[in-house]
Amino acid sequence: MSSNNLSKSAEKIQNVLDKFKFKLNVLELSGSTRTSQEAADTIGCSVGQIAKSLIFKGKASNKPILIVASGINRVNEKAIKKYIGEKVQRPDADFVLEQTGFAIGGIPPIGHKNSLTTLIDEDLMKYEEIWAAAGTPHAVFKLTPQILKDITRGDIICIK
Repeated sequence: MSSNNLSKSAEKIQNVLDKFKFKLNVLELSGSTRTSQEAADTIGCSVGQIAKSLIFKGKASNKPILIVASGINRVNEKAIKKYIGEKVQRPDADFVLEQTGFAIGGIPPIGHKNSLTTLIDEDLMKYEEIWAAAGTPHAVFKLTPQILKDITRGDIICIK
């Protein structure tokens, strides 16, 4: 694990993290963290501790929605609709890049190009520490669920 000489995207996330009062460090790993399972295997944690950042969009409004989900959970779109008041859909990769500034497979929970409504999976709150992507399929950072809530200003909901 290495935190010096970060790639451009990972360095961008480190710079965003440095603005918070918490000491959070981006690590670039030799193994892939593109999927929750790959991330857990590379880091050596449970899949549930992976905070995967998923972008959805409102079907009518086209507004981007960030859902930070536990790596073991699938998002129930009906639960999200109930919470935000409209149906959601998975956007294409271009929409994700346009809204976040990051490609799918390395989307962090912070540092996006545009402001996103953020929803956090309540199941992440049961872990002492979690891991989130940091801008590339090889970069991550460790944090607590409470810090995730603080830095994203996300709402904790049941996503299942």
